[in-house]
Amino acid sequence: MVSQHKSPIGAGARIALAILTMMTIAFSPIAHAQGTSGSASENNLTVYAGYRFGGGLTDVNTGKSWALTEGPAYSLAADFGIDRQTQWELFVSHRNTALKASGFSPIADNIGLGVTYYHVGGTCFVERVGRGVYAVGGLGATNFSPRESGLNSETRFSLNVGFGYMVPLAKQVALKLEARGYVTLVNSSGGFFCSGGCVVQVKGDTFTQGEVMAGISARF
Repeated sequence: MVSQHKSPIGAGARIALAILTMMTIAFSPIAHAQGTSGSASENNLTVYAGYRFGGGLTDVNTGKSWALTEGPAYSLAADFGIDRQTQWELFVSHRNTALKASGFSPIADNIGLGVTYYHVGGTCFVERVGRGVYAVGGLGATNFSPRESGLNSETRFSLNVGFGYMVPLAKQVALKLEARGYVTLVNSSGGFFCSGGCVVQVKGDTFTQGEVMAGISARF
């Protein structure tokens, strides 16, 4: 069986968080100078590049740990206006990663893995949609897709919560800076990635990751 291992955030993730903070401070004056026209609602489509980290696991029987590699992720969000401060959101985020550990069989030492989040949620702006600070969140599913033949994909319920800062660059273009945390319920009394035998087994556990993102948003 496998349970969650909370590995420390890597140096790359700390650098990414620092960059996100500096960019937010640097662009704050632009947001106030180029605010929106104050329309009743706003829709936008955003393409993100991000940095995802976290997601460690521990083998209960041996005590050996393994973790997902951290690195670039790519996301797409479609937001639909409800009123001046809130939007519905459809959100997809994907990263090709790998499970790495020592002391396992060769295939378990390096399991290529795609992790994709499919969420429905929303945003809530402090001022109004299109500028400034906002909270974001959603519910949906996480798909784990091993790239090795013979291993099955798994889908589990998940959620995300986070915050962001939106910077109007022009009437129909904006920059979004975000940080999100993901929690996946990998609750299972059977196996994970099973095909004949089980490579990974889990029971009553969660899988957590974090991500910082920057995106260009088309506003309409």
